Amino acid sequence: MVDPRAQRTIDALLSAAEELFAARSVADVTVEEIAATAGVAVGSVYNHFGSKAGLYAALVERAVVVDRQFMDLAYVEGRGPIEQLYAAADEYLAFYLANPEYFRMLAFPAEPGSYAAGQELADRFADSVDEQNRRMVDAIKRGIKAGTIRKVNAQELATVLWSSWNGIISLGWRQDRLQRNPRQLKRLLRAATDAFAHGLLVEQD
Repeated sequence: MVDPRAQRTIDALLSAAEELFAARSVADVTVEEIAATAGVAVGSVYNHFGSKAGLYAALVERAVVVDRQFMDLAYVEGRGPIEQLYAAADEYLAFYLANPEYFRMLAFPAEPGSYAAGQELADRFADSVDEQNRRMVDAIKRGIKAGTIRKVNAQELATVLWSSWNGIISLGWRQDRLQRNPRQLKRLLRAATDAFAHGLLVEQD
């Protein structure tokens, strides 16, 4: 069990890293900046994570786990493919509202820099996105197999839907009159998913 004081230091470092890595590349952020933002000694980074790369790796894994937890709530048994797509949109928005920096890291990752560890972690982000897109692809394919969704390229359509959700949710952090609040984002996601879902449905005679 981690000592409560040590856990507070770990949490402070992870929060500081979230903030800094969301805005700049991993290579551009220094250990000193992370420690200063967290309000702890520089040595704490090395004591708890071994290196900046180790801290970033821990942050990546935390973002991936949290994202999966939200999406698990969408892809549950008993829901049809189209219902799962609507639920996925709702949970993706919930993930963003609860963890905006994690969302940014996954949807719009910063430049990982030229060092190998940074690229490996960028690949981990991409793997997580691919994992969730595969679930969407599987839902579409199940609908095709059941005869409720017309024959389409499931991989391409899943990418279109996921990228449209990213674009819509990103309106939430605009700093001008085009910014949308959570209720508006929910309506826009529903509109996008409506258009997508109805375009997939097989026409009834």
